[in-house]
Amino acid sequence: MRFRPCIDIHNGRVKQIVGGSLRDTGDQAKENHVAEQDASYFAHLYREKNLKGGHIVLLNPQGSAFYEATRAQAFQALAAFPGGLQIGGGIRPDNAREYLDGGASHVIVTSYVFREGRISYEHLDGIRREVGREHLVLDLSCRKKDGRYYVVTDRWQRFTDTEVTLDLLRELGESCAEFLVHAVDVEGKAAGIDEELVRLLAESEGCPVTYAGGVGGYHDLERLRRAGRGRVDVTIGSALDLFGGSMQFDKVLGYCDKNM
Repeated sequence: MRFRPCIDIHNGRVKQIVGGSLRDTGDQAKENHVAEQDASYFAHLYREKNLKGGHIVLLNPQGSAFYEATRAQAFQALAAFPGGLQIGGGIRPDNAREYLDGGASHVIVTSYVFREGRISYEHLDGIRREVGREHLVLDLSCRKKDGRYYVVTDRWQRFTDTEVTLDLLRELGESCAEFLVHAVDVEGKAAGIDEELVRLLAESEGCPVTYAGGVGGYHDLERLRRAGRGRVDVTIGSALDLFGGSMQFDKVLGYCDKNM
């Protein structure tokens, strides 16, 4: 189980938010923490610790008054850790290469592939051809409805008809290098992981999977390790001391290094 760091950027600032609270209208979100440092500070820190495979997420849509400020922060972080970070948020074939050239190791895609509530295989093929399977991460962040997990898009605001299943992971794994999965219903709440979802992700034997959502203490890391059988990587946001939480960054790294 590897630790994958994160840099979430909203309204031009590094933040931790409650995932389900994000609204495009008025660029609103319930904030857990707003960092005093800029995105490049965190990228330098992750580079010093050799923490490759973390992700930057742009939480403002194109057209937002804050979009360019958010993008500027993202490019500063990529320049500070070239080849070390992935990036997601509004990625399309016409801008993906710009992020890779700016230092991203991978681009992370959700809404471009899941269009109007369903998978667009045409779009999936298009982004894969543009960046190559080896540089593509598919974000299958999901919410529960009627006892099942469904991919949500548009900054987690819209349900699709795509259920997260082993068959889906096997199928999409042929087109990407990794999966990123936020458990949106518990994201940003630091109130416990979604063990059912983690167990499902652990059944996948193809691409590496990074889970995010609900880690609130060291006991949650142990729960995640057991439920994920050591095969599911983890990212932590609001609970980490870097972002105002109580979990010590170095202690988390030590735990994950011990359980790789």
